[in-house]
Amino acid sequence: MTAAPTCLSCGAPLTRTLVDLGMQPLANSYVPLGETAPEPRYPLHARVCDACLLVQVDRVVPPEHIFSDYAYFSSFSESWLAHARAYVAMAIARFGLGPKSQVVEIASNDGYLLQYMVAAGVPSLGVEPAANVAETARAKGVPTEVAFFGLETARRLVREGHAADLVIAKNVLAHVPDINDFTAGIAALLKPGGVHTVEFPHLLNLIEHTQFDTIYHEHFSYLSLLAVIAVFARQGLRVFDVEEIPTHGGSLRVFACLQDAPHARTAAVDRVLDKERAAGLDRPEGYAGFEAKVRAVRAGFLDFLAAEKAAGRTVAAYGAAAKGNTFLNYCGVGPDQVAFVVDRNPVKQNTLLPGSRIPVLAPEAIEARRPMSVVILPWNLKAEITAQLAVVRSWGGRFVTAIPRLEID
Repeated sequence: MTAAPTCLSCGAPLTRTLVDLGMQPLANSYVPLGETAPEPRYPLHARVCDACLLVQVDRVVPPEHIFSDYAYFSSFSESWLAHARAYVAMAIARFGLGPKSQVVEIASNDGYLLQYMVAAGVPSLGVEPAANVAETARAKGVPTEVAFFGLETARRLVREGHAADLVIAKNVLAHVPDINDFTAGIAALLKPGGVHTVEFPHLLNLIEHTQFDTIYHEHFSYLSLLAVIAVFARQGLRVFDVEEIPTHGGSLRVFACLQDAPHARTAAVDRVLDKERAAGLDRPEGYAGFEAKVRAVRAGFLDFLAAEKAAGRTVAAYGAAAKGNTFLNYCGVGPDQVAFVVDRNPVKQNTLLPGSRIPVLAPEAIEARRPMSVVILPWNLKAEITAQLAVVRSWGGRFVTAIPRLEID
């Protein structure tokens, strides 16, 4: 008999399922054209820890298989760049950052954010595990270390003079397989009065809006403020503020510091905690019923595709995003139902989506082939994408999103 998996944070047995999405390939492992061998598939099973309420997927893939050569470049989203610029302006003003400060960003990707810190004259260092992405950052003038972040890396950076006034982690906490080592590293890297900001999609929105496509192997955990406070406290970190922000379908930006730092706790922390408690996220029973909602989304989308095929209408998709790969593979969709997907990232173009084997083309293919329906897979960027593809309406084409429910306009 196989023993139950254990919690990434507190080590308790995991016996409660949030949703089982079946066997899936790695969401960012795009397939070369002409490749016929099937890619490996792994269980994608999200569970809830009854003890500390951390939602997580089973640890089935070593992180170096996911992050060492990475196809995601943050700078291809204009809205994300605008988000980064606004964050930098806020951080400089709020924390008085200047030429004598030290900023470190973990999972700094292609320098999408730190380029603005560097331009403002604030000494900055990126820590990025994917060497191919780090090279792009360095070309922008952003000093970048190629390393996985944890306690050992943090201690080395401190020895090298990089103790931080601000440690930034945007959408990385969910990606770490050893969340305790990661947060211990944050505590070690901070100066006594330093601040850590971390952003992550809010579990409350995932559950309330059926955002199951944000579940994939490289997202090891799915975070509520309740769970993050417990994880941080275990390593000597204290949450003192939180903001609700619109990115990734609704995220939290959490501000933390060392336990004895002088930052005062704001009323926003209790406001978000009250929302989570009202939704039942403070007790294991509050997570029941999610899988049934996920099945209903799949059924609605497959009915739509069947109707389009019966009517002879071509369906394409926009955005070769990881969330789209989870969604398409859970639905069992292939190129006979969605003819192609387009993406602005040239690294993804002229490949096949993992699992579904739908071809990825440049955005110009939309106007060249004129599909009648364009499914927006990164639904959180719907406004940006529909504006970019306004030409679709000129031939009577429609835009489709499937989450939290099927919408056609």
